[in-house]
Amino acid sequence: MTDMVVDLYRERQWNECPSGAAEIQIKRALVIDKQLICDFVREHFIDHSEGWIEECAATLYRHPTTCLIAVRHREIVGFACYDGTAKGMVGPMGVAQAYRNKGIATAMLNAAFNAMKADGYAYAIIGWVGSVEFYEKACGAIALPDNFPGIYSRMLAHH
Repeated sequence: MTDMVVDLYRERQWNECPSGAAEIQIKRALVIDKQLICDFVREHFIDHSEGWIEECAATLYRHPTTCLIAVRHREIVGFACYDGTAKGMVGPMGVAQAYRNKGIATAMLNAAFNAMKADGYAYAIIGWVGSVEFYEKACGAIALPDNFPGIYSRMLAHH
């Protein structure tokens, strides 16, 4: 696992439209939906859920929230967070199994980049990456060598 960096300052259009998923909306989450979002994370990402739920909850208490959700017919199908563990960090992020490979993760990632760029960030750090290839392809992210476990070295719990 490694962290990856993405430059946000280049003139680039971060396309938020999921090309392969009809009727999907990417929107900033509301804190009032915290329980639904955390239940979604718990149900679909059981292997990561406790840490991811805590990071997700932290982003929902920010104002404005720094949690984005992908929704189809009022049902959550994905989520992406930024500024959870540390400022400038993206993650956790995930899409329900039935909706993968439709461009939703890339769309949520791009929506997060747009929000971060609007907030004045020049770079985004994607933390503890599981799929380097996905992020290289999706946004041109560059792996940061020899940084594992990075900020997560401060965790008390072992995951």
